[in-house]
Amino acid sequence: MILEHIGLSQINGSLVVLDDVDNASYDEMVELHLDDGSQRVGRIVMIEGSRVVIQVFEGTRGLSLDNTRTVMTGHPMEIDLSPEILGRTFDGLGRPIDGMGAIFPQARRDVNGAPINPVSRVYPRNYINTGISSIDCLATLIRGQKLPIFSGSGMKHNELAVQIVQQANVADGSEFAIVFAAMGVKNDVAEYFKSSFEKANVMDRVVMLLNLANDPIIERILTPRCALTIAEYLAFDLGMNILVVMTDMTSYCEALREFSSSKGEIPGRKGFPGYLYSDLASLYERAGIVNGKKGSVTQIPILTMPGDDITHPIPDLTGYITEGQIVLDRSLDATGVYPPVSVLPSLSRLMKDGIGAGYTRDDHSALSNQLFALYARVQDAKALASVIGEDELSPSDKKVLKFGKEFEQRFVGQGFTNRTMEETLDLGWELLGMLSRNELDRVDDAILDEHYKPWAEQ
Repeated sequence: MILEHIGLSQINGSLVVLDDVDNASYDEMVELHLDDGSQRVGRIVMIEGSRVVIQVFEGTRGLSLDNTRTVMTGHPMEIDLSPEILGRTFDGLGRPIDGMGAIFPQARRDVNGAPINPVSRVYPRNYINTGISSIDCLATLIRGQKLPIFSGSGMKHNELAVQIVQQANVADGSEFAIVFAAMGVKNDVAEYFKSSFEKANVMDRVVMLLNLANDPIIERILTPRCALTIAEYLAFDLGMNILVVMTDMTSYCEALREFSSSKGEIPGRKGFPGYLYSDLASLYERAGIVNGKKGSVTQIPILTMPGDDITHPIPDLTGYITEGQIVLDRSLDATGVYPPVSVLPSLSRLMKDGIGAGYTRDDHSALSNQLFALYARVQDAKALASVIGEDELSPSDKKVLKFGKEFEQRFVGQGFTNRTMEETLDLGWELLGMLSRNELDRVDDAILDEHYKPWAEQ
């Protein structure tokens, strides 16, 4: 028997309150029918005895305490899924906005997902090639990993996201697709994403969800959940390797803060709710590989650090949950280096198990360690030069400084070119040829004999 609740008890912003409701469930979807025949959708976000608080997706404009009839649906928010979602564009709630009609579902899934049983997890191995040398060589993205990109306001993280979507692939020829979720973006940025993917002819392997800045915040909170539900369907039902790119997680967290404040919850650090850590973990931990399933879900969440502060709660908590980070550097960005990846604070904690012989190349790990060590020496030489002047440096330090300039301009600052893993590793060895062999102390003799060539011989 379907019960209708006539009228409302309270209206507060986008929240409405109903009294005397029995058997309601947290996150349950509700339908609000207005006297003029229109209908709105809401979600139960708080239960206090028989009183429920409902977040109305379309807002409460036009609602009054006596012009609605509310019906509980008995289920949480679900999304229609089918193989035909590849190449489609949806809004933040998974509703088609590309004019190509509705999805004919083969499955319907709860967007809140279900945690992966830790016993069923398979340790991530093998890599995803992004075509970006500073990521592929120095902070390799492993299938099933969550590797965030820490950026700053006004930096080129949108261009980097587009480049990753256009270039990413897997080397073993297995089926690969990308779920791209944009949250809180302006109309011109959303149009940039769409037109870039269409020009590069990659839309046939992309599922795009667009939540605009003027859309309701409740939709922004559900956008990453819809994206991950789509990714899990494609990976674990259809056996595909899925890369989920989510930008901007800062917009998501700020929507969560606004939502928490509207419910009257006690704020934590910087006004964010105390459960921000567990909320982010409920998203990030949906990446992985499941035993007995062919596919994988890999995540690249992109977030802008407020004030470039890496200790801000959003990047701080993200760093605790995820397996590494790619950090963008504003000073590199100011000098025209693209992508402006800051090499030393960037790392991939799962990289060691997904590279080397059988995955990338046997010299990959040693080359990566040597490039890191030399680039750290570059920073020391720069600091010394700022004190005593570059002319007073030793010949060895001058060589290291020259290596640093070449490394930043050619290896890190590759522009919008797409490099294979072989090209990236070969370029790394070419740059190491600027230095004498006895300065390469992180590589054993066998690998040096095979790959090292001083510049005079190149």
